[in-house]
Amino acid sequence: MHQSHAHQASRLQLNGQGQLKHFLSTEGLSRELLTEILDRAESFLDDQGGIRNVPLLAGRTVMNLFFEPSTRTRTTFEVAAKRLSADVLNIDISKSSTSKGETLRDMLWNLEAMTADVFVVRHGLSGAPHFIASQVTPQIAVINAGDGRHAHPTQAMLDMLTIRRHAGAFENLTVAIIGDIRHSRVARSEIHALQTLGAKEIRVIGPRTLLPKDFEQLGVQVFEDMTAGLAGVNVAIALRIQNERMESALLPGSSEFYGLFGLTRERLKVASPNVLVMHPGPINRGVEIESEVADGPQSLILKQVNYGIAVRMAVLAMAVEGQMQENRQ
Repeated sequence: MHQSHAHQASRLQLNGQGQLKHFLSTEGLSRELLTEILDRAESFLDDQGGIRNVPLLAGRTVMNLFFEPSTRTRTTFEVAAKRLSADVLNIDISKSSTSKGETLRDMLWNLEAMTADVFVVRHGLSGAPHFIASQVTPQIAVINAGDGRHAHPTQAMLDMLTIRRHAGAFENLTVAIIGDIRHSRVARSEIHALQTLGAKEIRVIGPRTLLPKDFEQLGVQVFEDMTAGLAGVNVAIALRIQNERMESALLPGSSEFYGLFGLTRERLKVASPNVLVMHPGPINRGVEIESEVADGPQSLILKQVNYGIAVRMAVLAMAVEGQMQENRQ
């Protein structure tokens, strides 16, 4: 994203006091604010890593507006909202108003009339949550639950929480992101978050057809070879390969991808001895990652799901508080 776009995005996300009021992107947010999200999420975890119930949003309504399906993300937002004692409405938009030709703006007016406090938006078009945030009434917080190829900021932040809890200070870490970087909203959000939080080195690894042209400008190291890319890394994040891309000319096929870029125990031997393995899920076993790695002692994949609830609780609570503060002014 161009610098001025990043500035606009950050301005839309913050209230006059610099607090979060929408969460649309990790780009353009300060290290202090990203750290505050992580600290807040930590406060919702108990000593055993379980999630506390904290009634911060009692009497509030969170609407999940999913224009494309995503069971895991929607479910964790729903659990997070309920842990905060909010009421939750799941609006399955693919089966409702937009299929009748209702415009997005008209639909927002109708949903606003139902007195929602938060819209959690998943949309296939990049920038749709930003548009919604620019259009809604000032009382409503908008959380981006993934838009097009653009951003998936809560996934990035739950990954940051996972890394911070298990790998330590970002300044000491080399992190590799592996797979379909070009089409991944997760990769983009993670790169911005890792840079802001001060990671020592960020690498992306994948076949040339799945590597974007502009990523070197983002200050990441680009590798087309797993052995070179994984050498000495502290954290390896395998991305999900979208099956529809397997059918395209971008990839020769799932078995060939696994043969070259699958995350296996053998390939991880060149990484740091205590390398941590992550994956945003759902996993394609035998395509992106070997089962022994996904289920092994260095895997944090199930921890990521748990931390995702805490991070989404933090973002929901902070955005509602930021809106309340703004509307008091």
